[in-house]
Amino acid sequence: MHDVAVVGAGPAGAAAAIELARSGLDVIVCDRATFPRDKCCGDGLTTGALRHLEHLGLSPAAVPSWQAVGACFVRSPSGRVIELPFPDGAQYAAVARRSELDAALLDVARAAGAVVREGHPVTAVSWSASEVTLAVSGGAAAPVSARYVIAADGAWSAVRKALGLAEPGYLGEWHAARQYLSAPAARDMWVWFEPDLLPGYGWSFPLGGGVANVGFGALRRPGAPVPATAARFHRLLAEPHVAAALGDADAGASPLRAWPIPAGLGATAVTGAGGRALFAGDAARAADPMTGEGIAQALETGVEAARAVVRAGPRRPAAAAAAYERELRRGMVVDGRLAGALSRVLATERGARAAVRAAGAWPWGRREFARWLFEDYPRALLATPRRWRPGALRAHGAYPSTKGAMRLERAAPDGAR
Repeated sequence: MHDVAVVGAGPAGAAAAIELARSGLDVIVCDRATFPRDKCCGDGLTTGALRHLEHLGLSPAAVPSWQAVGACFVRSPSGRVIELPFPDGAQYAAVARRSELDAALLDVARAAGAVVREGHPVTAVSWSASEVTLAVSGGAAAPVSARYVIAADGAWSAVRKALGLAEPGYLGEWHAARQYLSAPAARDMWVWFEPDLLPGYGWSFPLGGGVANVGFGALRRPGAPVPATAARFHRLLAEPHVAAALGDADAGASPLRAWPIPAGLGATAVTGAGGRALFAGDAARAADPMTGEGIAQALETGVEAARAVVRAGPRRPAAAAAAYERELRRGMVVDGRLAGALSRVLATERGARAAVRAAGAWPWGRREFARWLFEDYPRALLATPRRWRPGALRAHGAYPSTKGAMRLERAAPDGAR
């Protein structure tokens, strides 16, 4: 009998396992994959994600592709380009391959004391008032029993389905695609607001070694088809401003891959099985409704689920569920509502142009907008007084021992402010 079984060893599951193990609980982690494994993602890390990773004890040196970024260039539908610089003294944004990041974070969980079973998918779930039992396949796997299960097993969570909490036909709120390109000239972080993607966008995130993660994200509208993935991606690459940023790019670094992004936290159950099951990360639909970013949200939900279990103890599952739901409702759900409202502003060319123009109006505003966009503090901080703390709005970033992010050595692109 384990204290907690964590299903899914991505950022949400690893974060939960680290927090639980460091609190002295007996934790087992099961994942159908064997790490390192490829994971469809933009590979971008916001300040919020960086601070969670720092808290969990992940060293950037453990991730070979880790690239700290000193600024983000944003292009509006009108062609206006602004540079959003990050403050000096710490890291505010980075890019890292998920295959390496997830494996390194899982190593931190092992070092904390969690037992990890790779290549062991969960096939069934049963529960009683006192425990949860997982049927696990792979090797000589035996059933896993625990007081709680934290389900961090993705948008189509097997645990959610087994507990009868799945929504048939659910495809996520966003549709995204990415490809690794060999592009030695692509040294900068770019976001392109393309008219036919709004409120979505295209991106290029540098990974070092002459490789960039290039892709796009588009809001999935009810009843409307998503953009034809391959055709839309190649149109993005053919745009003159994209081609100029990427230089002589070669698409042979990897195949084009697409994935859904669940961004509906607050619209679905985040607990089940009488409080014995808590959902985190994509299984809780926790991605940001405005940007589709989900790593910071996965880490936060994983940590909060673990803390709720630790505080409630083994005999009070209802208290654990209530505490977890309350924490999300008073914080991340409010952030998501604000992000969703702003996403509606970005849904039109006029709104996107106005937003970029306002963000680039003066140097202080560009820096502060960069901090807000990359979650140096919670999106809806001003609307949630319980999160007000001394210095909450001051720039602090993460990993200060790195002495700041990589600064751009060349001039800003033409038209950038």
